[in-house]
Amino acid sequence: MLIPRQKTPDLDLPLVGGGRFRLSAETSERGTLVVFFRGLHCPICVGYIKELDRLTPEFEKRGVGTVAISADGAERAEQMAGKIAPEHLRIAYDLPLVQARGWGLYISSGIGKTSVGVEEPALFPEPGLFMINADRTLYFATVQTMPFVRPAFKDILGPLDFVIEKKYPARGEYTGAV
Repeated sequence: MLIPRQKTPDLDLPLVGGGRFRLSAETSERGTLVVFFRGLHCPICVGYIKELDRLTPEFEKRGVGTVAISADGAERAEQMAGKIAPEHLRIAYDLPLVQARGWGLYISSGIGKTSVGVEEPALFPEPGLFMINADRTLYFATVQTMPFVRPAFKDILGPLDFVIEKKYPARGEYTGAV
């Protein structure tokens, strides 16, 4: 389990369009919003990731970079990028499932074709959203067991303004006896 205020694992993944996303090499002033999504087979992910792309400039104004990551291979990632048509957002792919589990993501078994006729992979990670500070420590995280009920990106911006202004610390950091 990842713990707030503690360093997260590094990520080093290929990006759609070329280059690599390396969490340890991020240079945004306040950190990076890392959004793991299910992949090409997920119709809900298309709208969700489009919204992140649309709001990426708002996160950047606050000193926060963004990246969307799936376990899809290059071909499926390119197809997904074609559906999203990102203007601002980086899309990384080839997330190893063992690494997904290390981030606390739930892993699902494929159950055939989705409502949009795309075959689910045999195994894939469910969504997760992580705000990583510039020093690569975890600020906050939310993970889902299925594609529904994800935090809306617009609902993160106001609280982000508050925590920046008040220098509000990451919570959930206690690991002692209870």
